[in-house]
Order: sequence, then structure tokens, then C-alpha cells
Amino acid sequence: MASQDAMGQDAAMMRRAIALALRGSGRTNPNPLVGAVIVRDGRIIGQGWHGRYGGPHAEREALADCARGGFDPAGATVYVTLEPCSHTGHQPPCADALVEAGVSRVVVGSADPNPLVDGRGVARLRDAGVEVVTGFMRDECDAINQVFFHYITERAPYVVAKWAMSADGRVACASGDARWVTGELARAHGHALRNRLAAVMVGAGTVRADDPLLTCRLEGGRDPLRVVCDARLSAVAPSTRLARSAREVPLIVACCSPESAAGEGGADADELARRAEVLRALGVEVRVVAW
Repeated sequence: MASQDAMGQDAAMMRRAIALALRGSGRTNPNPLVGAVIVRDGRIIGQGWHGRYGGPHAEREALADCARGGFDPAGATVYVTLEPCSHTGHQPPCADALVEAGVSRVVVGSADPNPLVDGRGVARLRDAGVEVVTGFMRDECDAINQVFFHYITERAPYVVAKWAMSADGRVACASGDARWVTGELARAHGHALRNRLAAVMVGAGTVRADDPLLTCRLEGGRDPLRVVCDARLSAVAPSTRLARSAREVPLIVACCSPESAAGEGGADADELARRAEVLRALGVEVRVVAW
């Protein structure tokens, strides 16, 4: 049985790996967030995280960090938040890299449900004689990859519903003013969601009421793809902040077909087509969808 000191080190190092993984928030989609820490003789000799989609994975970043510091990872323990991959995608297999580096022990947080991995990474390590601990702090590691796990298992978008509401269930005051219903902490959380998630979507009513920008205002944050459901292109006018910033931050406006709009008593087909062309000239991507 592992000693209390050893288990304490394992927990501390996995918490460090989780913190590293979160540095990739918003930049790895549709890939998962992953962090890795390499420890020998109780000392961190390398660490890394998956920083962007298509870039090196956390394990390879940690091994590269060892090399930069002049440390040999042979015989070391690796703490990684997600099972090392065992296939070649944008990057070669991380399980192979760990075997080639000569590490002696790998502590894994989450299992990878991706059919291309799904136990194969662990099997590759064990077949090479590496000691592997699985499911360590799994709940904490699973929590950072809800989006990825949902995407892999359900093949559908992970959707977060977010709105600002007062304690008595109001979204605006009697005058119609909705700034600010929430406090600084809640607004910071909203921007953290924008930084992490791939897209933010609102309806035409929100655009009319708030003229939002829908960007991320966190320092160092990234802007999500902005999506507006505006059936008759009556809300996203050329003068809105959304339209005026479309060349800097991507904007998709979903509308119904000109024939459908005319049939429901809205703008006639020619007028809807004209509005669409005006928005496209500003850099807006207008998509006609079934309504």
C-alpha cells in the first residue's frame, strides 16, 4: 500500500496537472484539456499542457520541458489528467513517447472515451513494463473535460444556458434597463464561459435590447464565434456593434429563407435578400436555415 506521503505527492502533482490543463481553455476545441507533470525524486523536472488544437500534446510538452531543463525523464513518474493517446492524429502517440523516454510510472486521471484510445494508451504503457495507476482523482479530472466527453460520446454540441436574473426572477428593471442585473463575479464567470466555449448564441430580442458585443473581456482571453438567430434580419442592423465588428470577430447570423419570411408576413423576399447582402458586405456570414 502506498504511504501517506506518496499519496500526498500524487494528489499535489495531479492538482498541478489539472491547473496546467486549464491554461488551454478555449484553444483546444474539439480536443480535450490535458496537463502533465513529470516528477523524479520528489522534484518536478518537466511540465506541460495541450495549448492549442493541432499543437503538441501535454505529455510531449512536458518531455520537451525536461529537455530544456537538462533533465532525463528515465525512471520518473508522470502525472497526466487524461489517458495518453495511442494513435497518430495531428500529433504522434504520447504513449509511445513516454515509453521511449523510459518513464517508470504513469498516474492517469480520466479514461479517454475516444474509440481511438479507450484503454489502448494504458495497455501500450503496461505492455512496455511501465507501472500505470488509473482513475486517480478521476472526478476532478473528468470535471475539466465535460465538453470533450459529451462531444465524443454523444456526437452533439455541449450547450450551456446562461442568463442574468435578479433574486426575484427579473431580467431587467421596470425601465427596461438590464445593465447590470448581475455583479462583477457573475460577469467574470460569463466571460470565462466565452473564453472556454467555442461559440455564444443569442436571439434577436437580446440584440435589440442590449446591442451586445459578445466578446470575451478577460485579459488574455479569446473571443468565441458569435451566432445570432434573427429570422428576418431585423435585429442585426449594420449600425449594431455586432455587425461593425464582424471583420475582427467572426459573426454568423441565421435567418429563414426569403420565401418563408414573406409567407409569414415579414419582410418581402427582395428586402430580406437586400439585408443579407448588406450584412455580408460588412463581413457577416449569413446562413439561411430551416425555420
